[in-house]
Amino acid sequence: MIRRWLPYPLLTAGLVVMWLLLNESVGPGAILIGAVLALLASRALTALEPPTTSFRRPYAALKLAFVVFVEIVRSNNAVARIILRKGTRGRRAGFVLIPLQSRNPYCLTALACIITATPGTIWVEYHSSDNTMLLHVLDLIDEQQWVEIITQRYEKRLMEIFE
Repeated sequence: MIRRWLPYPLLTAGLVVMWLLLNESVGPGAILIGAVLALLASRALTALEPPTTSFRRPYAALKLAFVVFVEIVRSNNAVARIILRKGTRGRRAGFVLIPLQSRNPYCLTALACIITATPGTIWVEYHSSDNTMLLHVLDLIDEQQWVEIITQRYEKRLMEIFE
């Protein structure tokens, strides 16, 4: 019965908290409106019928979060150096087609978020027919190195977490 009215309790609670933070108020009106909107949003999500998954190995997720954090800091520094240096000799932006193993939608979504959050790279396109992604790199030196970075550093760890 409770699942019928509150299908995603953590999502609902998170949305209420986000609403209160954005409104900078914990007054009764803000709580009521936030709760109603969160309930409606979580009920609307049931119409999408998201695929079920299990989040396994939280320790692996923490290790991945640390790796992503370090990579974002490193990439910020690299992009800043590219932008602040005079001349662009030897710099070449380009696209890399990367074959993926995982077809899990949560794994692919997390991979897209990681890649897009990392400065200098962006997930451009996904081809479900051959399970490849197109990656744009600001400073493309070695295509094979990028394939290994994405598949070994990120996809392998995400598969460990979600599959």
